[in-house]
Amino acid sequence: MSYLGVNNTLLFPLLPILASLAAPAADWTQFRGPNGSGISDARRLPVEFGPGQNVTWQIDLPPGHSSPVFAGDHIFLTAVEGETLASAGRDKVADTGNGKLLTLCLDRRTGRLLWRRESPRPRRERFQPTGSAASPSPVTDGRNVYVFFGDFGLLSYGPDGNERWRVPLGPFNNVNGHGTSPILYKNLLILLCDQDSDSYLLAVDRDTGRTRWRVDRSEITRGYATPVVFQPRNGPAELIVSGALQLDSYAVETGEKLWWVRGMSWQPKSLPVIQEDIIYVHSWEGGGEAETPTETPSFQETLVTLDKNADSLISEQELPDERQRRGFYLLDLNSNGTVDEREWNFYRARRAARNTLVAIRHGGKGDRTNTNVLWRMQKFLPNVPSPLFYQGVLYIIKDGGILTSLDPQTGAILKQGRLAGALGTYYSSPVGVDGKIYLISQEGKAVVLQAGAQWEILAVNPLDDEVYATPVPLDDGLYVRTRSRLYRFAQAKPVLTSTEPR
Repeated sequence: MSYLGVNNTLLFPLLPILASLAAPAADWTQFRGPNGSGISDARRLPVEFGPGQNVTWQIDLPPGHSSPVFAGDHIFLTAVEGETLASAGRDKVADTGNGKLLTLCLDRRTGRLLWRRESPRPRRERFQPTGSAASPSPVTDGRNVYVFFGDFGLLSYGPDGNERWRVPLGPFNNVNGHGTSPILYKNLLILLCDQDSDSYLLAVDRDTGRTRWRVDRSEITRGYATPVVFQPRNGPAELIVSGALQLDSYAVETGEKLWWVRGMSWQPKSLPVIQEDIIYVHSWEGGGEAETPTETPSFQETLVTLDKNADSLISEQELPDERQRRGFYLLDLNSNGTVDEREWNFYRARRAARNTLVAIRHGGKGDRTNTNVLWRMQKFLPNVPSPLFYQGVLYIIKDGGILTSLDPQTGAILKQGRLAGALGTYYSSPVGVDGKIYLISQEGKAVVLQAGAQWEILAVNPLDDEVYATPVPLDDGLYVRTRSRLYRFAQAKPVLTSTEPR
């Protein structure tokens, strides 16, 4: 099997044409662009596109769910080549073969592969079948690239592919695999490592990889959200972190915890979105749809009925029915075969948690749950995709293709409807550009909307492949990573096919 091949016969006659195109005007340096906002100032993007329409170039890729990032003439992304996936129990999968963790650098003008580097892979952690060992997106400082793999840790490469440093991390205790992407703030590379035990927040020097600070988050269990930076009008920058059951703010430079808001759901996946001094964040998990919390007995009350051997712990064999025993791993966070009071209290909190989209006004210290929450919404919420604040309207996309536009001041629904022709599951997050919204279902149906409170569907474009990555709108092109390819779509550009037989 050959990936990343370039058909030179087709490529070189087009090089003079491609060289005449305008130089790249902007970068897209992290997951979902500037501070995770999903907003671009690109223009003239195509409304209709697909494998046979408005393709500037395309290139075959090994699979991976990470979104590409852009710096100058370079595109950086990660992938996994040659995996052999098999059941790993608990409805998870793991690589039982010799899958390679790859960092790839492509030429932004042509899609041509410039270099590829393989990461060490000392372990094969399991993940859910819709996940990937290459889910976290890279981040770039405009020259160098920084990548994170849950099966190894952090690595940094220079623009020519030379390794600058590596920091092994883990192993991690996260049954679904890792989805959090690293971010940069000045000379700090920041990574959130939330898991079922020993969660932490890490900042390393971007030039050396040496730890600058590390903050314990053992009060938090698994999560997959990427942090964002909040810059107050007055005062130092803060790191806004969406975690299990609460949102936290930390001083970026030191890691000091500043304030927090309770009342979130369990294992969040989407990143917060910031508009002026308001933070919009959502979290969703199955079982959190009910309007009222689910009451669960205390640990001491539970021991009275379940602790048959009087060891002040709960084992799988002590659970009363088969259904509960099948879900024992959700209780046993450290996988030691028993549930203690800490783990039971997490279970109680998870059952009481409600899915929520919340607007939070920045400001203050300590617990701001009762003072800074402007509004909450509990219905029609996404599982994975992040919200989009664009041109004064807040958008969310729920599985089933249910799109909702909201008044960001009040949370009132402005319009809600199903995206006809794209009713599937959504992992990719929406982006806003040139008065339009682009969003893509897992099935690979790319929807283009006219942005606005009363949004309208302009086109639904089949991509003939699954999509997990978030699209990137830059210059006059739209970059879309499917399960097997990276496309650059643009209007009235030469078609360059850079593939080989596979």
